[in-house]
Amino acid sequence: MTQERKKQMKIVLQMVSGYGGEFRSWRLPEAKADAYTDMDLYVEMAQLAEKGKIHALFMADTPALTNHLETESPMHSMDPLIAMTAVARATKRIGLVGTFSTTFNEAYNLARHLKTLDVISHGRVGWNAVTTSTSAAAANFGQHLASRQERYGRAHEFIEAVQGLWRSWGEGVYLHDKETGQFADMGQIRPIHYQGTYIQTSGPLPIPPSEQGQPPIFQAGPSPDGIHLAGRFASGVYANPFTIEEAKAYRQMLRAEAEKNGRQADEINVFTGFMFTIADSKEEALARRRQLLEFDQDELAQRLAYLGAMVGLNFQGIDPYQPLPQSWLQLARANPGDPRSPRALEVLKEGYSPIDTLAHGVINYHPVVVGTATDVADFLQEWFEAGASDGFSIVPDLAHDGIKAFVEQVVPLLQDRGLFHQDYEGQTLREHLDLPYQYGRQE
Repeated sequence: MTQERKKQMKIVLQMVSGYGGEFRSWRLPEAKADAYTDMDLYVEMAQLAEKGKIHALFMADTPALTNHLETESPMHSMDPLIAMTAVARATKRIGLVGTFSTTFNEAYNLARHLKTLDVISHGRVGWNAVTTSTSAAAANFGQHLASRQERYGRAHEFIEAVQGLWRSWGEGVYLHDKETGQFADMGQIRPIHYQGTYIQTSGPLPIPPSEQGQPPIFQAGPSPDGIHLAGRFASGVYANPFTIEEAKAYRQMLRAEAEKNGRQADEINVFTGFMFTIADSKEEALARRRQLLEFDQDELAQRLAYLGAMVGLNFQGIDPYQPLPQSWLQLARANPGDPRSPRALEVLKEGYSPIDTLAHGVINYHPVVVGTATDVADFLQEWFEAGASDGFSIVPDLAHDGIKAFVEQVVPLLQDRGLFHQDYEGQTLREHLDLPYQYGRQE
């Protein structure tokens, strides 16, 4: 009898803008200040991730300027499609997942872009389909932001139309037979004539399938509408829970939604977002995080005030670099309206100062691990073995040395524990993620 392969975690790396998840990390001595425009460096980081057998790179995007660039680096790459193309030509196995809006694109154009890239990368592309809810993005396209109902209605039609266009070139069409003179079987190239409320497109799209058929769909966003969209289409979901219990509940909702839509629960892989700072000791890692905080004193003061509100204390007039008195800690209470508050209170009660508590990343929008490679591996193992996640979407504080630290220090630990694969399972992104071949809409 063949022994069933032990389930292992899947890991994708968020590439951000070339720097890392902390938008002032570009000022660190280890950083390359102009990484935003250095595509050669971007490719080098992708190649390093591939060396570490990372399943895929994830390139988030919003078609608008969404943060203040006076002191912060951009949140996204210059253009995810161009970045993915550059990386595709310089790598062989790692997957490439890009975020593209269903609101501010046309179905035919995006279907063409993604299928072309999927073909030239030999089946390594995935699409994170998002509805985009920022008014700045709408203004860039000369539009008013549509209602949630309209945006999600369009998203369902958009994905249906894109998958229909991908299937409009039949699988046995591309003959290029010199002897017979037949280039393609036109009987299997058919328009789709998609006529929805929001999307209308005819096709066909004259591009053959890739080795994986078509790109798998990813989704991000925990709203009921987002969960329904994921249940119909998604093979991967990016999640941002703060606790194992929250993560398990969300994963179960997604699996149940997949089954409601006639799919297998295991067809959805949930990737929990988390950030990390790796050093030889926890104190060294905290020192780096303190340095990041101190780059902007005004923002540091705002963060201290926010931390105080999270635990019901006013930090004005105290030395934030010293642990809080026991009398203060006895008065502290976690804010029930903020899921990050219990962790913040826990760190303060461990004897860390307010500054060091912030350095632990307690107000970041992902769980944060600050410490050694073992600390990071332990965190991933705990969440994975608890059934909280199928894998992780990892974000180093600084990409320039954070990717290298993860690949060279964390990956071997996970492999030794039997939690992470030794090599890629195949050539395509679908094979990496244990997904079946797909070509066209699944009814």
